[in-house]
Amino acid sequence: MASNPVPLLARRLAQQRWVMRSAPAVLRVERLIRRASGGRKGVLDLAGLPSVEVTVPGRKTGIPRTTSLLYVPHGADFIVLGSNWGGPKHPAWSANLRAAQTASVRHKGERFLAAVREITGVERKRVWDLAVEFWPGYAMEYELSGGRVFRIFELRRISD
Repeated sequence: MASNPVPLLARRLAQQRWVMRSAPAVLRVERLIRRASGGRKGVLDLAGLPSVEVTVPGRKTGIPRTTSLLYVPHGADFIVLGSNWGGPKHPAWSANLRAAQTASVRHKGERFLAAVREITGVERKRVWDLAVEFWPGYAMEYELSGGRVFRIFELRRISD
């Protein structure tokens, strides 16, 4: 039985600079797919890539904000990076996550609370290397961003 070629194709496409310019269109399709699937699926899911939906209160408004993100599996935890498609600024969700101690996570249709921890210092280099190995597009996004240091977070499920 042949394996699914879509994730490999997605990884190759994610290393193409022109793909980063397609972000607005991809985000519109993401919202459409999420709405049509009742929030269970998104673009990354259809591409066979690991995704989570993270909901956290806005740091200024307190209004819950939900973002679909690619994650890097790290044992039972989820590593998310604020690459912002290689843009020069940090994504708003990363500032909100930085201000939160917990976040609501939806993974494969299951919702749970997760502790949020920003990864910094010596540990950051190791996790960055792991992330780039998992998703090589992060290296190109780093270049496109002008060398902005992406915020990296660990989301760890809080026991029910």
